[in-house]
Amino acid sequence: MDRIPPAQNVPTAGNGYSPYAATAVVVANMIGTGVFTSLGFQLLDLRSTFPLLLLWVVGGAAAFCGAVSYAELGAAIPRSGGEYTFLSRIYHPVAGFVSGWISATIGFAAPTALAAITFGTYLASVFPSLSPTWLGAGLVLALTGVHATTYRSSSLFQRSFTTAKVLLILAFCAAAVLLADPARPVSLLPVAGDGALAFSGAFAVSLIYVSYAYTGWNAATYLTGELADPERTLPRVLGGGTLLVMVLYTGLNYAFLRAAPMDAMAGKVEVGYVAATHLFGPAGAAIMGVTLAVLLVSTVSAMVMAGPRVLQVIGEDYPLFQRLSRTNRDGIPAVAIATQAALSLAFIATASFETILVFAGFTLGLNSLLAVAGVFVLRVREPDAERPYRAWGFPVTPLVYLALTLCTLTYIAMDRPAEALMAVPLIGSGLVFHLVAAGGRRPGAG
Repeated sequence: MDRIPPAQNVPTAGNGYSPYAATAVVVANMIGTGVFTSLGFQLLDLRSTFPLLLLWVVGGAAAFCGAVSYAELGAAIPRSGGEYTFLSRIYHPVAGFVSGWISATIGFAAPTALAAITFGTYLASVFPSLSPTWLGAGLVLALTGVHATTYRSSSLFQRSFTTAKVLLILAFCAAAVLLADPARPVSLLPVAGDGALAFSGAFAVSLIYVSYAYTGWNAATYLTGELADPERTLPRVLGGGTLLVMVLYTGLNYAFLRAAPMDAMAGKVEVGYVAATHLFGPAGAAIMGVTLAVLLVSTVSAMVMAGPRVLQVIGEDYPLFQRLSRTNRDGIPAVAIATQAALSLAFIATASFETILVFAGFTLGLNSLLAVAGVFVLRVREPDAERPYRAWGFPVTPLVYLALTLCTLTYIAMDRPAEALMAVPLIGSGLVFHLVAAGGRRPGAG
């Protein structure tokens, strides 16, 4: 099979993204609203602090296993595009195109719309005169302007808001330690009965939803071609960013459990509000509303940065979509960024993203499953190929990720068959567009 041609978006002097900026994209993509809502549902069946915290450690370990596997692929195939690039190279251009089509549209545009609307909802809860829809649309437009100009402005914005996100989370954790009155006991060691809980069906189901909160650990692979020395920096970005989020997630849940009684949080979506109210009094909800809105700015920003790179590389490989590969004077794929923004705004306007997200989740899980399996495929097919980085812990780490992801997909297929079946028309739509575009595909591309 032909090797992927050199990336057309390799950073030049002064351009591209630093490891700090790329790590910020990983962290911001992962930390959305999931960690602020999951605990309430977990408490319905799990009432011991050690298993509750263990969920986030296990989920983080699984994400780390996926991250080091992607790092091997990204170092060996240093081109932007994430799964589009990997699956095209490992399996077939059709597999890559379908994966990229779904990722660029539904995988990024719909979650961007959801995060933007959620941002607006949090602000509107504090300032009722504001419209969540207009706030969300305004955020997408503003961030499109930031990321479609220069690498300097794009990188500075992402680094600044992600750093603020991390600091706010650390501040909340510190407040839970210092201000909780009374402080609830949180055991960091197992007690009697915790072993049975850790191997229970309730733990397994909760782990599935925890894994959703870790989604986004692969974000830097969409920017690989714009990183300096990706063969060396990408493994640190993916692995380091994932481990940082695991620490933050575990710390946040420790803070929630220390700040508020379990009965007050059980079954509640707004766990963050409940904990903040117990910590800060009546002003807690307003504080948390503004805080969550600020946290979501970096999440939307990271998606606006990463997602369009899939459209860009599709444009590089398929003349029908060539306009998507156009860059501005600084090398930024401004047309692709504007295109994804338009899709996100359409989702915001029609409020149809929530249904699509449910249907897309299963398919996106298949993407990552096939990509991590590709580590084994390439090692068997091309044992002597240059691998600047080899997955830490191979073969255990990719096998752990594959096993957990396969279990998750199997559970979804059994518990929500409609969601799994809707993957069929999603894949079918990608196949149709590939048939239309494949006639002019550049030889050796993808």
